[in-house]
Amino acid sequence: MSQPIDWLSRLLELMTVSGRLELRCLYGAPWQVIYGQGPVGDIVYHVILSGGAFVNDADGGVPQRLSAGDILLVPTGAPHLLHDGSGMQPTPATQRVGVNLTISESAGSGERLDMLCGRFVLAPPHDRLLGRYLSSRLIVRATPPSPTVQQSAARDQLTSLLALMRVETSNEGLGGHAMLNALSAALFTLALRLASESNDGPPGLPALAGHPRLAPALTAMFLDPGYPWTLPKLADLCHMSRATLARQFQRNLGRSADDFLLDIRMSVAANELKKTMNSTAAVAEVVGYRSEAAFQRVFKQHLGMTPAQWRTASRAADRERK
Repeated sequence: MSQPIDWLSRLLELMTVSGRLELRCLYGAPWQVIYGQGPVGDIVYHVILSGGAFVNDADGGVPQRLSAGDILLVPTGAPHLLHDGSGMQPTPATQRVGVNLTISESAGSGERLDMLCGRFVLAPPHDRLLGRYLSSRLIVRATPPSPTVQQSAARDQLTSLLALMRVETSNEGLGGHAMLNALSAALFTLALRLASESNDGPPGLPALAGHPRLAPALTAMFLDPGYPWTLPKLADLCHMSRATLARQFQRNLGRSADDFLLDIRMSVAANELKKTMNSTAAVAEVVGYRSEAAFQRVFKQHLGMTPAQWRTASRAADRERK
């Protein structure tokens, strides 16, 4: 009997996600941190351990404040600016390269900030799936209003995880680099869990996951992507009308259920094509295509290359990483 698994675990099984903690910022105000455009497969993260920060809105809106325990996720390597909010000329920072990460410090005399900065790196084509379904900026709050028991438990886990990261960044112990990267990967999962439990997030995958009635549809698509799911079938699983399901997906995800299912199928197909023994026809069947030609056409439209080209390119990339 196969082990039961939830949809978020299945999502994280589908994609190769590596965490990398790069910087610990120890600043006194005034200060600022500027990130230019990075690789589109990166989700940059910032964790406020103590103090506070402001992040500028990419559209020129009012900057949002981050408090101790808050996590900022910036998908697709988007440029962003963090600062202390004073509007004063920032005090120059100096960097000290340690064994496991870089410490950036400034001697400003104002409010002190302790912040961890890193990135989650998604391998193609999985950067499409998460990059498309996460907002351009996602803030996971340390203290949501009126937290549920489930949210409180997840917050306790996050507090313990951040305490481990803080200790590990303060020591230069053997294996520290590997430990910090592993803790960063765990941080990614916890951040997505907490975001999905919030009711005030922007449209995206966490907002969709925050509706318990939609969980049967998400689970069905992730656990059995090759099944011929239709909107009526998915709506029946959720005990709602077809129109209601379609409206919930569009409102919370910003895309249709069909679009989402297609992205899942192409992510599964990309993984299956890496396996030496799997023919293109067999992969097509796994993700619900009876016609190999139809599968090849959709795959190329989705990834910009044929299944054979993807197989060759992904294996070459794997060899380079080794």
